[in-house]
Amino acid sequence: MKIKILEMIALNLILLFILIGCEKEFDNVIVNSNPDYQVKMVTPSDSIQYNPVDSLIIIRIAFNSAQNIRSVYCDVYAADNSKLNTSPLSLLDNGKIANGDSVANDGSFANKIPLSKTYPNGIYNIKYFVTDNSNSTNQVALGTFKFDNRQSNFAPIISNDIVDPDTAIVTDTTIILTSINVIDQNGLSDILIVYFVVYKPDGTTSGTQNFMFDDGDLSQHGDQFARDGIYSLLVQITSANDKGTYKLEFRAKDRGGKLSNIINHSLLIQ
Repeated sequence: MKIKILEMIALNLILLFILIGCEKEFDNVIVNSNPDYQVKMVTPSDSIQYNPVDSLIIIRIAFNSAQNIRSVYCDVYAADNSKLNTSPLSLLDNGKIANGDSVANDGSFANKIPLSKTYPNGIYNIKYFVTDNSNSTNQVALGTFKFDNRQSNFAPIISNDIVDPDTAIVTDTTIILTSINVIDQNGLSDILIVYFVVYKPDGTTSGTQNFMFDDGDLSQHGDQFARDGIYSLLVQITSANDKGTYKLEFRAKDRGGKLSNIINHSLLIQ
């Protein structure tokens, strides 16, 4: 069976898996260098656990010189790529403990941001930006850390599978809608992937995971509403496909690695 998935989406998923798989590496990556302000250090850069007493963490970036720096800010992205700060988080070199800075004018800029127990587990990204005295703004560093929300991890549950139509007389290209409902006690942000594996009429399979989407892209994926827990994918079938009964095996996986129940749905191609 030929599955039509946009190449760019497939590439983004591959990059996502690579990022999530890096559980032991939290080295900071400097992505921009300026002779007037060299980045010396960014934090956090290790593993962080949710603290119910004090959920604030300090975000910091230090430079060898701040003479040509007008302002510094950052954006923080959770493991599901959602942005935690609604507006740019200003980092300050003012010597005020309230924003996490201990010494004023030492080239170290900091501020605090809360982490919630409802945020998903996984690798978080911090993008650091500098506006210099010429009013030019550039990203100067990318920091990463791993977040553990310390909540019990429950496996996702899938239900209400749809393959429409599930019986097709194929003489030309036919588009079939597949969809599945997914729930997770840890929240939808804990869902890592939803997919199905296709078994041919002779029982063989390549094992390919055909990823489904909850992005509201009706034309490309057949998904009506984003972030409603219904994952969809449009399947393209042609007369070249083997005739007979196919099995579509649906499953979901969360960020903690737990797998959902399995649902099988038959698709008859004549």
